[in-house]
Amino acid sequence: MNINILLLKQIAIISAICGAVLGLVSIIPYINIFSFTILMLFLSAGVLIYMKQKNLIGIFDLREGSIFGAVIGFVSFIAFAVVFIPLDIFLGLLTKGIHALISFIPVHTSFLLYFFNNFGGIVVLVMLTIFVGLLSALMNAFTALITAYFYEALSGIKKESNNENIDIEIK
Repeated sequence: MNINILLLKQIAIISAICGAVLGLVSIIPYINIFSFTILMLFLSAGVLIYMKQKNLIGIFDLREGSIFGAVIGFVSFIAFAVVFIPLDIFLGLLTKGIHALISFIPVHTSFLLYFFNNFGGIVVLVMLTIFVGLLSALMNAFTALITAYFYEALSGIKKESNNENIDIEIK
């Protein structure tokens, strides 16, 4: 199975842009649950459908769909974390500073400020980001697998495989 490297780069760029946009949107308090759900579960289906509509991707089988979904999930979560974590820490520090000046403004309690305070916390934050990125890759691979299956079932077009049965004889 040969996967086009240029296609993987295009998928990585599109998913990184989507992850960064979802990282920006996740700063809004009541929308962050929906954007995180889209990021973890449904982004691979959206990117594959978008690429199919723009004719950036050809026929792909179930295996390629799951690989593309894993790439989309991991890259988009890392881009999400690169945008969201600094913004959340900055807003946490900003609201703490404002709260020190004016006591009736509620403090933005940032979970990430705990990790930002010491070096060990930063290492744990990086490990946690990579772990959740792998979890996102797994969940998006499954969603992309389902997308590839429905695309194959609805269009009736299957990608021909080059896997031939090879009998090996050991003497």
